[in-house]
Amino acid sequence: METADLMARARAGDGDAFRELTEPHRRELQVHCYRMLGSLHDAEDALQNTLLAAWQGLDRFEGRASIRTWLYRIATNQCLSTLRSASRRSAKEWDMPHIEPPEPSSLGEIVWLEPYPDALLEGAMNAPPGPEARYEQTEAISLAFMTALQVLPARQRAVLILREVLGYPAAEVAEMLDCTVEAVTSALKRARAALRSRLPAGAQGPVPSTPNSPAEQALVTKFVRVYQSGDVAALVALLTDDVRLSMPPIPLEYHGRDVVGRFFATIFGAGREYHLVPTRANGQLAFGAYGRFGGDGIRHGAGLLVLSVTGNRISALTRFDNDVLPWFGLPHALPG
Repeated sequence: METADLMARARAGDGDAFRELTEPHRRELQVHCYRMLGSLHDAEDALQNTLLAAWQGLDRFEGRASIRTWLYRIATNQCLSTLRSASRRSAKEWDMPHIEPPEPSSLGEIVWLEPYPDALLEGAMNAPPGPEARYEQTEAISLAFMTALQVLPARQRAVLILREVLGYPAAEVAEMLDCTVEAVTSALKRARAALRSRLPAGAQGPVPSTPNSPAEQALVTKFVRVYQSGDVAALVALLTDDVRLSMPPIPLEYHGRDVVGRFFATIFGAGREYHLVPTRANGQLAFGAYGRFGGDGIRHGAGLLVLSVTGNRISALTRFDNDVLPWFGLPHALPG
């Protein structure tokens, strides 16, 4: 009765009633748009377009599905429209002057993936997934999972998220996407096969560490100590044998402890010193990195480092550029 009353008031032009109807779903819709688009900026734009379309289309809401499902339908189609119209973004050049990186192991396919601040996840995972969900909500926002998602064609991506992350039945997904159940089943089969080829067997990727657990705190202490001291050998000892280093939007990738060690030997060369400020991104450990690169004593931003942890070792490091630091409440520079 309360929802019906809010809907009636919203249809009569009551903006406060509309906000009361949609606000409980706002955070989870932003996460959904982020999963679809891989960009926090694009996700926020898609969310705003979703709410605008919902406000303008209230008269077309028939009540056959819940408000939440109706909003997910609008958001998904907004994201699909964004993906259809988006031009391919070009890779970015190496952006640290006076540092020449070693030859990369490969060039990454996905160069425009952005990190997602854990602070924005608060309240986004409150709604339990449907009974057909196969992935944990938090694990399905890890960088490994997000990278694999971005390789999928847009419609397969939408089907996989709606079916296996959110747990919507095939019939509801077909209605959301204006297609048949058979088309949904076929798209899901292809998406599953593509993900299996890119993620560890039976898993979405490295299991996120438990925030503030003793094991995580021990790893943080070790990592900060060796990174800030520039101890390459000690840093390499914290890595798995198959560790991967990537740095979107720069396409350079490094695979394996030896090659990653050579990369950090270059970064730490010439007596460069770094300071790390802990934060969290995509349910994972993260650090704002700051280095002294001139004679002014100021520690300038050197990007955001996000760690993927397997057991008690680091299995992946992803470095994002300085533009993302303010999203995590971090400044572009620190005083000396």
